[in-house]
Amino acid sequence: MKINREMVTRAGLKLLNEDGLEQLTLRRLGVELNVQAATIYWHFKSKEELLDEMATTVLAEGAADLVPARKSSDWSVWASTFGEGLRKTLLTYRDGARMVAGTRLTNTEYLKTTEKIGNRMLAAGFSVRAAVVLFSTIYNYTLSFVMEEQAVFPTPGQRSPRYSVEERNARLDPAEFPFLRQTGTILFDRYDRRFREGLALILQGASASQDKPRQKK
Repeated sequence: MKINREMVTRAGLKLLNEDGLEQLTLRRLGVELNVQAATIYWHFKSKEELLDEMATTVLAEGAADLVPARKSSDWSVWASTFGEGLRKTLLTYRDGARMVAGTRLTNTEYLKTTEKIGNRMLAAGFSVRAAVVLFSTIYNYTLSFVMEEQAVFPTPGQRSPRYSVEERNARLDPAEFPFLRQTGTILFDRYDRRFREGLALILQGASASQDKPRQKK
């Protein structure tokens, strides 16, 4: 069977969902596609190259969710939509956040959306630096948040037994750790709510920074 880069990329995303990031190898892909490993290496010389292409595909396909569906001039709507949309995109695939982390884009499809977002922020009065700091902070927050979320729930709705709140509390002496015994359900449950709360804190900081009068040099 003759294959191309897109077929290999799609097969990689399928294996990622089925078995997770550690089990994804070029040789496994060869078996999945019923081709020799050398055929896979013709398209991707390393797993890193494959992950670059996979991440680029995932981010490009989720780009529409990074901007408000309705027209809005409120910069905070654009910023919160970016964070919520990025989290949704990363959760589309098992280990999605870990897969995307540290990769390099192989085309400019995702960048077209971020260019649009950047221009919207400039129109709202942000400097280039302020916009970059804000959105890179949201990006890094979302990436690390989803990494932890997917560790607890490798498959949506199925908690890893390693993150049992009951077992965690059983290991914590009530007299020594009264505070930590109350944190389990906050840290390891209701991720939608906690993500929005954390994102709101970032936006509050950005709003306060924008409200400060700029000092003349």
